[in-house]
Amino acid sequence: MVEGLIGKKIGMSQIFDEEGNVVPVTVIQAGPCTVIQKKSKDKDGYPAVQLGLVEGKGARKPNKAQQGHFKKAGVPVLKTLREVRCTDSSEVKEGDQILVDIFQVGEKVHVIGTSKGKGFAGVMKRHNFRGGEAAHGSMFHRAPGSIGASSYPSRVIKGMRMAGHMGCDRVTVKNLKVVQTDVENNLLVVKGAVPGANGCYVFIKKGRVVSKSS
Repeated sequence: MVEGLIGKKIGMSQIFDEEGNVVPVTVIQAGPCTVIQKKSKDKDGYPAVQLGLVEGKGARKPNKAQQGHFKKAGVPVLKTLREVRCTDSSEVKEGDQILVDIFQVGEKVHVIGTSKGKGFAGVMKRHNFRGGEAAHGSMFHRAPGSIGASSYPSRVIKGMRMAGHMGCDRVTVKNLKVVQTDVENNLLVVKGAVPGANGCYVFIKKGRVVSKSS
């Protein structure tokens, strides 16, 4: 069974649950995805499939290697590919379509995407620093403060939180609850926020089931 799908973030909305409470949700166009290549445990060491997201337009000016790779699967050249682990790759074959119905309402999923780019940001915005007093004569308002000792180790330690480029990071939001699925329109509605701007690519995979200890 394939454990994930490539999708596109459509945007956020809200729905009402059975008790009338407002629930913030994110709508994702999940798939359809086509199986481009299979990997087996005997040949490759692990079972997996390579999925391609079916979109209105395919890859622009594909080279010969891409054309041959997709021709072997018997599908047109696609832009977005992703390798997905599966329990048994023998259950699917090249050319099969994986739809949003692999997810069930109520189950938990992990969503992986690229966060919005914020450009150059200071420490207060980037790392949530408190900053100094805003009173007159303070001379310390939004500065980072000390970044290390001068005598020893006489250098800035790696990982020091400082001003710099903010955003454009790979972000994984775990255990989002599936609220609705629409197989006809390839839509997946999950509770909560998803990283990235509207229209960006995301990857949705099944969450790990944790057994409750008695």
